[in-house]
Amino acid sequence: MRTALVIGTGLIGTSAALALTRRGVVVHLADHDPEQARTAAALGAGTDEAPSGPVDLAIVAAPPAHVADVLADAVRRGAARGYVDVASVKGGPRRELEARGLDLTRYLGTHPMSGREKSGPLAASADLFEGRPWVLTPTRETDTEVLNLALELVSHCRAVPVVMDADAHDRAVALVSHMPHLVSSLVAARLEHAEEAAVRLCGQGIRDVTRIAASDPRMWIDILSANPGPVADLLTDVAADLEETVRALRALQSSDADKRREGTAEIEAVLRRGNAGQVRVPGKHGSAPRSYETVAVLIDDQPGQLARIFADAGQAGVNIEDVRIEHATGQQAGLVQLMVEPKAAPALAATLRERGWALRQ
Repeated sequence: MRTALVIGTGLIGTSAALALTRRGVVVHLADHDPEQARTAAALGAGTDEAPSGPVDLAIVAAPPAHVADVLADAVRRGAARGYVDVASVKGGPRRELEARGLDLTRYLGTHPMSGREKSGPLAASADLFEGRPWVLTPTRETDTEVLNLALELVSHCRAVPVVMDADAHDRAVALVSHMPHLVSSLVAARLEHAEEAAVRLCGQGIRDVTRIAASDPRMWIDILSANPGPVADLLTDVAADLEETVRALRALQSSDADKRREGTAEIEAVLRRGNAGQVRVPGKHGSAPRSYETVAVLIDDQPGQLARIFADAGQAGVNIEDVRIEHATGQQAGLVQLMVEPKAAPALAATLRERGWALRQ
């Protein structure tokens, strides 16, 4: 691939353009908002000048509801040798294109499984997709050249290609992305009118659960409107579980010992089902989840503190597998949780103590 046209310069489109440009591909940028395309160009994602002829690959980074319109226009103009989209829903747009009678041999639906709570070109990053799954949904009609161009795109973005049926993809993202987003929003909504004294007690648990609720509602309306059925089916199951859990909690309030025991057993079953599901979430680099030891370090909220901790960990010869930061309420201080291999934890803790860090047991 030598040339590409990115249509839609939001977070995903600009991130893909940055990655392609870094790999030497000449990228042309287009957007319904010319100012947004100019912003992406200023960030080094390519040029907002129109290509002089067909490019190798056109990448449509539009919301699911607009994918068919944008793709149909690009195909009619003969904008590229091959066409892909990166929308988060795959079955609906393809069926809409088929209904329009378009030749789909040059088209392949794709979906990079990566993103951020923020949107727009200023939130973009060339390494947004690195190590993340990138779903490809080819059909028997998909031209081999187009599939190869899509695989080259995925490779340039340093993502991991995953081939799926379009409708299977939509059911999967309903489970792992769309439904969790709504649940996160429902939990976060409980905080809107909560007492300030309660909100000030927020810790890492509520931050973890509500993090994705910060995303742009307009973007999510587009996504959910394109995949409502599978999401509604999952929420129906969640609602049934919630009703059973509420009954179990009410039973714990009972003066009847048998009802309390029954309620305890039902709550334990819910928690254990959660344990069983959570361990199936892939770990680092998509590998099987692993158990890490946590070394907790108290820090002042000042510039350079994290850099010092990582440098000291490097001196100990320890690889930090993951990190979490919990800020102290009302104080310029926090707790950094360093996740490491269990056998490395004692050496890391000893080195950090020697270098003056205060550890929390």
